[in-house]
Amino acid sequence: MSKNRIKTYDRIIQESLKLFNEQGERSITTNHIAAHLGISPGNLYYHFRNKEEIVYQIFLMYREFINQRLAVPENREMTVDDLVNYLDTAFLAMWQFRFMFYDLPGMLARNPQMQSEYHQFVNTELKNILAEHFREFIRLGLLEMDEEDIEPVSINIWLVVKFWFAFEQTARPKAPITEESGHRGVLQVLALLKPYVQDQYMGSFRALCERHKV
Repeated sequence: MSKNRIKTYDRIIQESLKLFNEQGERSITTNHIAAHLGISPGNLYYHFRNKEEIVYQIFLMYREFINQRLAVPENREMTVDDLVNYLDTAFLAMWQFRFMFYDLPGMLARNPQMQSEYHQFVNTELKNILAEHFREFIRLGLLEMDEEDIEPVSINIWLVVKFWFAFEQTARPKAPITEESGHRGVLQVLALLKPYVQDQYMGSFRALCERHKV
């Protein structure tokens, strides 16, 4: 693959992500993307057969972002600061790939390839990552939680992240989705964790909540 093709390929993905975030995936066509980039539709189709292929590549970016940023460190023990990274990553993922959370069920229905890999990602990779983090936070003494509670609490957190922007759109139909919307989502996640935070860490936990208040 030539350097020029790689450059155009990456530009299509990056600018499509920007357009999808700003205007929603359903309202953007391949013609819109080509016009935005100043290239012909034929040039775009040389790289991607349709919009669903572009969306799928953005999903792969999202999956890599989550796996890299939330990987449990192998060369050191986790600390309380890792909870900050955990939540910051959740917020950044929500914001940088926010179009994916506007109408995720509809988008998956239109994209069978992404649907299959998305469910595999959520049910294996993401589920394991969340469980590992909880076990480490419990080991640190940051959280006190029974093993049987880890999975349901993890699922509740994922549900908040997954559907938060859809909730914001229905709760504030006339307000645009902003970074403040994401911060409110992180506060909901923190509310789920609060009952399990140990007393000695409650001051740090409240300070973390303050960081996301808008």
